[in-house]
Amino acid sequence: MANIFSTQDTRLAAGARILLPAVWLGLIIGISLIEAPLKFTAPGITIPLGLGIGRLVFAAMNWVELVIAVILLWTLLKSGVDRVFRTLACGLIGVLIIKVVVIRPLLNQRTDAVLAGIDNGGSALHLFYIAADGLLIVGLVTALILGVRRWVSVRPGVGGAAQGD
Repeated sequence: MANIFSTQDTRLAAGARILLPAVWLGLIIGISLIEAPLKFTAPGITIPLGLGIGRLVFAAMNWVELVIAVILLWTLLKSGVDRVFRTLACGLIGVLIIKVVVIRPLLNQRTDAVLAGIDNGGSALHLFYIAADGLLIVGLVTALILGVRRWVSVRPGVGGAAQGD
């Protein structure tokens, strides 16, 4: 078994640099692009009920994203990770931190106001959350492309091509 604390790049770390962005991307697509908009079209869902469900779902999603980000950060500590991927991954983690530490708490305050009947909803803050997810989607697709290209190019003997072709 490989030492996970070693700085030497391993197949595990290289594979994680593909798997983690793929899972993270699927999470954002599934929750932000599919579940959130559809939730309010379900019969019997009121605004307070939808907001309550959304709050729970997005809190859980953000925790999963943070776990993925921590593991991805571990893969960046390995030698041989190219600078472009490292920079992109750090940017993704930065966007996630802004989304979780700045935007979500502000949205939670708005949700509290709506649930208390103080506010009618509708907020530009949602656009910032959507923009953050948009940045993450573009970045994660790019990370997947970079990770797969690196994986394919370093595997000798695949397809009969010489390494570095």
